[in-house]
Amino acid sequence: MSELIAFTVEHVRGLTGLSPQQLRYWDRSGVLSPHYGDGASGQPYGRVYSFRDLVGLRTLAQLRERGVPLQELRRVGQWLAARYDAPWSSLRFYVVERRVYFDDPRSGARVLGPPGQTAFPFEMEHVAADTQAAAATLRERQAEDIGRVVQHRYVMHYAPVVAGTRIPTAAIWDFHRAGYDSAAIIREYPRLTPADVCAAIAHEQDRHNYRAVERQAV
Repeated sequence: MSELIAFTVEHVRGLTGLSPQQLRYWDRSGVLSPHYGDGASGQPYGRVYSFRDLVGLRTLAQLRERGVPLQELRRVGQWLAARYDAPWSSLRFYVVERRVYFDDPRSGARVLGPPGQTAFPFEMEHVAADTQAAAATLRERQAEDIGRVVQHRYVMHYAPVVAGTRIPTAAIWDFHRAGYDSAAIIREYPRLTPADVCAAIAHEQDRHNYRAVERQAV
């Protein structure tokens, strides 16, 4: 996941089917809280999830599909959160009679329900692989991304980038100043289009012009 290391609520909703209300509830109740963000859930980037969070959320969504009640997930989630780092994406879980059990890596014990009950395991390797495959679709650029420059708090330290990528406009500007034409720049960054290159160069030109004016004013 070289280009997507943080996922917004909109990303998570599309990849897990979980609603923003469910995400807020699990955050407040201690089931699973986002790794990033400043806690301002009403802001566009106030709740941002890591890839491990995303794996955990897909696990929780599948547990709900198996009929595990929210109260059970909250009970287990609060207990695990006090003892493990990112438990929902690192432990192996089982469902027995709508109760959640798991393998404890610290003691090596398998914490299961009553003998004779059928346990349905969740193979975390499979969940993680499925999550990565699903998240990879987010790297596909949308039509509205072409020729746009954006800035996001959790992408490249808020540096201007070409929309739908993590390619800084400053990098494109450096190639432009070195004498690379649009085709040569695209060979370096195959995901770009001529419109992207033009937008990035125009953005950087505006920035440099603005700084030059500021220096003259001083």
